[in-house]
Amino acid sequence: MAFVTRHFVRSVSSAAAASASAKKIVVKHVTVIGGGLMGAGIAQVAAATGHTVVLVDQTEDILARSRKGIEDSLRKVAKKKFAENPKAADEFVAKTLSSITTSTDAVAVVHSTDLVVEAIVENLQVKNELFQRLDKFAAEHTIFASNTSSLQITSIANATTRQDRFAGLHFFNPVPVMKLVEVIKTPMTSQRTFESLLDFARTLGKHPVSCKDTPGFIVNRLLVPYLLEAVRLYERGDASKEDIDMAMKLGAGYPMGPFELLDYVGLDTTKFIMDGWHDMDAENPLFQPSPTLSKLVEDKKLGKKSGEGFYKYK
Repeated sequence: MAFVTRHFVRSVSSAAAASASAKKIVVKHVTVIGGGLMGAGIAQVAAATGHTVVLVDQTEDILARSRKGIEDSLRKVAKKKFAENPKAADEFVAKTLSSITTSTDAVAVVHSTDLVVEAIVENLQVKNELFQRLDKFAAEHTIFASNTSSLQITSIANATTRQDRFAGLHFFNPVPVMKLVEVIKTPMTSQRTFESLLDFARTLGKHPVSCKDTPGFIVNRLLVPYLLEAVRLYERGDASKEDIDMAMKLGAGYPMGPFELLDYVGLDTTKFIMDGWHDMDAENPLFQPSPTLSKLVEDKKLGKKSGEGFYKYK
C-alpha cells in the first residue's frame, strides 16, 4: 500500500509539474522598444541566442546607429569567441545580424511577438502611453516587460489590461557582458509569466534573480543609497572623495570607488533615481536628496559623459 501511495504521489507531482511547464510561454520572437545602449544590447544577446528580434525606435537614423553598434559589439564578441577561426567569427556575426530587423512602427510588429521588452526613457507617462497603445494590438499570449531601473513596475503595468502578463526584466550595462538579470514580479504577475521570463533570461546565458516590486529592486536599492552615503560623508568633510574611493577599492575590494562610479553612471541618472524614490517615500532617510549632487547636475556636470562630475575628464 505504501508503495502504491508513493507511486501515486510521484505520478500526480510529475503530472502537475509537466502541466505547469506546458503552460509556460517559450519565447522565440522578441520585440525590443528603444535602440539605445540597453535596448541594442538586449536585442544583440537575444539574437545571438537564437531568437528572432525586432528592434524599434522613432527614426531610421537612430536604428542605423543601433545596428552599427550591435555589429561592432558582435565583432568584439566573435573575435574572442572564435579566436582561432575567423570564418566562424564572420558567420556568427552575419547569422546574428540576420535575426534582427528594425522598425519605426511598434504597433505594426507586436501582433506576432512573444515578448515585448521596453527600454526607453525613464518617464512613467511615456512608458504608460507606449504600453497602453501596444496592449490593443499585441497577441493575447504576449508578455510585456520593462527594463526600468527606477520606476515601479506595477505603475507601468496598470496602463494595460494584461497585468498578469507584465513584469520587470532589468538588464545591466553593458548587456552582452553583464550576467545578471533582475526579474520583477508584481502582485499581479502570474506564475506562468514569471517562470517564462526566468527561462528566457537563462536562454540568453544570463543568471536571473527574482525580486518583488520594491524601489530599486535588489542591486540599485543597495547601490544607490551607498553612493549617496559616500556623498554625504564628503559633504560633512569627514573624508576627501579621493580617499573615500581609495578606501572602498582597497578595503572592500570594489573595482571602482563610489565617486568614480557616480561619474561613470551619470550624476543626472543617480539624481533622477533618488528623486523618484524620495517622492514615493519622503520620510526614508536613505532617500534624502544631496545638495552637492543637485548642484553638480544643475551646472551640467554630469560625470564622464559631460567631461566633468566629481572628477574632471579630458
